[in-house]
Amino acid sequence: MTSFFQAFDQLLAFLRPAFFWLAVVAGVLCALDWAVRTRRINPFGALGQFLRKFVDPVIAPVERKIVRAGGMPSAAPWWTLVAIVVAGFVVLTVLGFVRTQLGMLTTADNGLHALLAALIQWTFTILQLAILLRVISSWIGLSLYSKWMRWTITLSEPILRPLRQVVPLIGMIDITPLLAYFLLSFTQRILLSLLFGS
Repeated sequence: MTSFFQAFDQLLAFLRPAFFWLAVVAGVLCALDWAVRTRRINPFGALGQFLRKFVDPVIAPVERKIVRAGGMPSAAPWWTLVAIVVAGFVVLTVLGFVRTQLGMLTTADNGLHALLAALIQWTFTILQLAILLRVISSWIGLSLYSKWMRWTITLSEPILRPLRQVVPLIGMIDITPLLAYFLLSFTQRILLSLLFGS
């Protein structure tokens, strides 16, 4: 079992920088593609043709969704970058969660502590997932009141509503989901440290 955990840890250690560099490369390509779309770079030059040939087909599905939602096609590169960053974050979070759960479940000497820690982790992960899905659905125009998304409101609104009364909007951006996500992470760490510290 130790070799399995070592392999899992090596996979996570590989994926973290891999996703980071993927996001950096995607950020550069998306910035260049945006510059071509907004005519800051000549779209008929060598760079513009390269981007239209190799980058635009990757961005095309995102562009179609943006246009259908009434957005500008020139915003497609930035939304593609957001999708890449969010996908990397979700993959790393899910793999980290799985690794932690497997580690806790194989630690038999903790008994009740391991069970309580698993319940705390599962609870906070579900709450964070509800917040994350709610944010993503608002970006891509999914109705939060559909039968697939209603549970995200049920779980996240009791956390977000009090924060909205305290935290003002920044321009037109509501940062309370981000704040709630990090507050949940912080609270989870405190609870786990109290559980295993005692």
